[in-house]
Amino acid sequence: MQDKIDNKIKKLKTEIKDLEERMPAHSININMMNKLEELKLELKEIQMKKTNND
Repeated sequence: MQDKIDNKIKKLKTEIKDLEERMPAHSININMMNKLEELKLELKEIQMKKTNND
């Protein structure tokens, strides 16, 4: 179970990094911004659950 959570955290961090790197600095893409916020929120929730279970 712990490995599954760790893998999900790693995957989310990778997705966030990828999205941040692809985001254009000169313009705002609302869809990309929303997706980034969703991923960050999901990551935070999973990390909190993991901390509470440790």
